[in-house]
Amino acid sequence: MSDAIRLMLSPRSIAIVGASPDANKLNGRPFHYLRRDGFDGPLYPINPKYTEIDGIPCYPDVAALPEAPDLAIVVVSAKIASQTVAALGKKGVAVAIVFSSGYSETGEDGARLEAELLAAARDNGIRLCGPNNLGLINAFDGVTATFSQYAYETPKPGPVAFASQSGAFGTGISALARSRGIGLGYFVNTGNQADITLIEVLDEILDDPRIEVVSAYLEGLRDGDQLVALAEKAMRLGKPLILTKVGRNSAGARAAASHTGSLAGEDRIFDAVLRQYGVIRARNEEHLLDLISAFSCCPIPSGKGIAMVTQSGGAGALMADRAEELGLDVPVPTNETRDRLKLVIPAFGATGNPIDVTGQFLAEPKILSDSVKFILEDPGVDVCVIWLQLMVGYADVLVDIFRDLKATVAKPFIVCWLEAPAGALRTLSDENICVISATERAVDAAAGLIQYGAARRQFDDCKPQPVRILNKVTDQPPVAVASMKAAALLTEAGMNLAPATLARTAEAASEAAEKLGYPVAVKIESPDILHKTEADGVRLGLADAEAVAEATTSVLAAAHAYSPDARIDGVLVEKMLTPATELVLGVRRDPIFGPIVMVGLGGIFIEVLDDVAFARAPVTPAAAALMIDSLKFGVMLDGVRGAPAVDRAALIDAICNLSVFAAAHPELVELDLNPVFAGPDGIIAVDWLMLTDPEDAG
Repeated sequence: MSDAIRLMLSPRSIAIVGASPDANKLNGRPFHYLRRDGFDGPLYPINPKYTEIDGIPCYPDVAALPEAPDLAIVVVSAKIASQTVAALGKKGVAVAIVFSSGYSETGEDGARLEAELLAAARDNGIRLCGPNNLGLINAFDGVTATFSQYAYETPKPGPVAFASQSGAFGTGISALARSRGIGLGYFVNTGNQADITLIEVLDEILDDPRIEVVSAYLEGLRDGDQLVALAEKAMRLGKPLILTKVGRNSAGARAAASHTGSLAGEDRIFDAVLRQYGVIRARNEEHLLDLISAFSCCPIPSGKGIAMVTQSGGAGALMADRAEELGLDVPVPTNETRDRLKLVIPAFGATGNPIDVTGQFLAEPKILSDSVKFILEDPGVDVCVIWLQLMVGYADVLVDIFRDLKATVAKPFIVCWLEAPAGALRTLSDENICVISATERAVDAAAGLIQYGAARRQFDDCKPQPVRILNKVTDQPPVAVASMKAAALLTEAGMNLAPATLARTAEAASEAAEKLGYPVAVKIESPDILHKTEADGVRLGLADAEAVAEATTSVLAAAHAYSPDARIDGVLVEKMLTPATELVLGVRRDPIFGPIVMVGLGGIFIEVLDDVAFARAPVTPAAAALMIDSLKFGVMLDGVRGAPAVDRAALIDAICNLSVFAAAHPELVELDLNPVFAGPDGIIAVDWLMLTDPEDAG
């Protein structure tokens, strides 16, 4: 299967079904581009209207071809595309790019037509890219197999690959990349992805040693395993993977679904999984290209310390604010570094961080170059942003400074140059120096480098084995697992739970309380009452047998009144524990990524603050630590107002144990441990709710 994609990206021969001699027409552009850009393999135009095109023999149909080409470009209407694809498959063609539109993007009738197209391909052993796409470009080898306007100019090869599910938006991003001097070695549009997916294409491209950075625009994702495997491969190869995906909110997700028929997973889970596997997510096309530029030009930083060297105190303050918002360190330089800076920066400048070199550097350029060198030699600084504006009369001097810095410093730096002269930008691009034209965007790009560096340091080749994921979506509501059965399963998995006993009568509840020790809580136990407090089914702080008996009678009566038809198994008598920092641990089954583990502040805080973090199961200790660190109110875990700090090692163990349990039980739909008491002596769950797929309830 990968051989077909390899041939699609690097074909030795190409057929164009529906070719035209008119380079201004959609069906004439691929032939024209391929000839113009020097594709050195055989070209086989197919169209019964012509006997030759530009001196190349033109064939009346697929059967008349003298051989089976590696790749076919199909530029015919949707009505005859299926029979064309079938003929190509019978001829022995490995893969076809189908430009035709009018398929699933148009509704049910188009979806049926697309299914027929895919069936024709599979029945005849040929793979498809598309339909409803505009093809691909391999700029290294002159494979301009597209009708895209981006190819009006001969594509400039470079170390970046970009794939897009959207043709028009992908073309726009590619054009912006070219205007910035970013060379795209590959540009691929996968369209409706009836067969070949964007992830499969990127997986093949990763193997090309000419590619250093891989990027993509996604409108939806059907297979989470594919993306995770791609991310792990990219990390192994040391090639940053940068993605932009729409669907951050429900409106965006609806728009994507109506356009491509793709499934849009819950965005916060998608975001968490990307971070977990070292994928950098871009907010939009500008952010994407900023990150591409930074990763193409800069070494990866070894920490999260950022310094700003600027000619403007205001710009420095803005960058420092943004850096702190993103969780970066803005370290104060060491005394040694500050003493060195004071030797070159005027007294009216600033040697802290941000570092203000003032406008005096225009008269003495060494002020700027030495300041950058000195601050990048500081042990607390890992990346530097250099901020400038205009400087039309000093462009050549500045270019020389940045060229010297590129040759002499080991740590990464980004130039933030507002309204830079066009000539200077071209020169810096040729010198592989990252230039970004907006203040906060420059810091965002540096943050991307830092995030990737942290992910690389945490990456472990010894990943757990892939888990079995149930991607089915059932119309039936999930089934609640009995609390004591759930407790037994969780305890076996290494989770600590408050001691509890099931009792069916008031007398049995009192006996259970005596054995557990007071105080205790009594909770209704019913598979039909999931939220016990709503049914007035909880009594807390019971100190003797009489109170337990009364509470049991009261809880059972309240449950019957709340839901007369509910099945009542009795009450859960539970030992009450000393309160501690309240957390929530949980699992949910995502239709894209399978079992997802959650951690956050629990009790009432989960509803008020919604401060939670997600990761795909199974979770490594490093990933669990990252989840904890990403909590906005995670400072509470370190102890506030005299409260003891939480045992982080125990919390990491609990997250990992829960994730292993989730991976081992694909029938699990949802698991909620809330609250979980976390203190200096460990982690223990006070309440738990487990739901499974009704088909696997046994």
